[in-house]
Amino acid sequence: MDALVPVQSAGQRLPLRLLSPSLHRCIGSVSIRRSVSGFAMDTRISSRSPSQFTIRSQQSDLKESLGGVASSSDVRIKEWEVDMYQNELAISQGIRIRRKPPSKAPLGYSGPFELRLLNGQVADSPSNILEEITWYKDHEVSRMKELNPLEALKKAVENAPPTRDFVGALRSAHQRTGFPGLIAEVKKASPSRGILKENFDPVEIAQAYERGGAACLSVLTDQKYFKGGFENLEAIRSAGVKCPLLCKEFVVDPWQIYYARAKGADAVLLIAAILTDLEITYMLKLSKKLGLAALVEVHDEREMGRVLGIEGIELVGINNRSLETFKVDISNTKKLLEGEHGRQIREKDMIVVGESGLFTPDDIAYVQDAGVKAVLVGESIVKQNDPEKGIAGLFGRNISQT
Repeated sequence: MDALVPVQSAGQRLPLRLLSPSLHRCIGSVSIRRSVSGFAMDTRISSRSPSQFTIRSQQSDLKESLGGVASSSDVRIKEWEVDMYQNELAISQGIRIRRKPPSKAPLGYSGPFELRLLNGQVADSPSNILEEITWYKDHEVSRMKELNPLEALKKAVENAPPTRDFVGALRSAHQRTGFPGLIAEVKKASPSRGILKENFDPVEIAQAYERGGAACLSVLTDQKYFKGGFENLEAIRSAGVKCPLLCKEFVVDPWQIYYARAKGADAVLLIAAILTDLEITYMLKLSKKLGLAALVEVHDEREMGRVLGIEGIELVGINNRSLETFKVDISNTKKLLEGEHGRQIREKDMIVVGESGLFTPDDIAYVQDAGVKAVLVGESIVKQNDPEKGIAGLFGRNISQT
């Protein structure tokens, strides 16, 4: 079987084509064009089977394609090369977060990655907490998919209640209050801060947020690092909370979007530091098909440039926490909304969501002046004994509808 076509340099078209007929039928052709700066990008998708989107999802087809004509070692080599080329595509787009731990080349491998391996250019430990979480999610999702096959999830989605208008709720709150619409986060803990609230009742907190004037809620569903869970999402939805719900999860596989929808989510989070442009494009289309909004999160100018080159995005979240230092600087929001980026956002009528480091009315005023129309806030209000008063304190006045 032929190998993948190598990734080219910046400023050129980056083809990624699996030459096996079986795989090419599943993936189709992928072409990503990027400027030298990396800020301007356009993405084209041609695929006969969009549900079989990611390169990793083709590995079963790879086995089928090679099964009758090649040894198991040949299959392992080609699977490993698929993962390596996926990493190359991500690197070409400036993505620093690796999706899974690096692995040694299978015995007998000979190919374009030999030099890199010989030079020891691949670190075998996570470079930051986001990469650590991403590696863990790869294993976690694999286990969950075995327990919850996609076909069963699709049936559960068909029977799930209709989604609520997440974007509309934010716009309405902004118009009603004159402040950025609030996405209040139901979060028990974080890797950087530890336990935020000992007596944690997700439903009680969600109801208090709603009374306090939150437009939408963000519910952490990661258990290992944030002490959350999908049971919290289900419980809040079942309790009759009317605020639309964002499933705050680290999405690395389209399966997770189906799972979130089946568990009661109205929106999902897509992190540009993890996902390639093609993956974001596909997951946006999948989310729309399932009736979900998608909040696409960026951390820096390059990620913002990538996201602005992708069609169909309504919500852009700017995370003020640095992936390298973990320091929070709310001036990051202002920096990313200046100049050409800000002009494009206004032209497209996107809602920008300010994230991280928002604790006071002055903080809210600062990011609002920069151009945000919504804020996602967790720590500064979930730690309060009375979350309703915490919201009023954050904005400097009562923003509830009563």
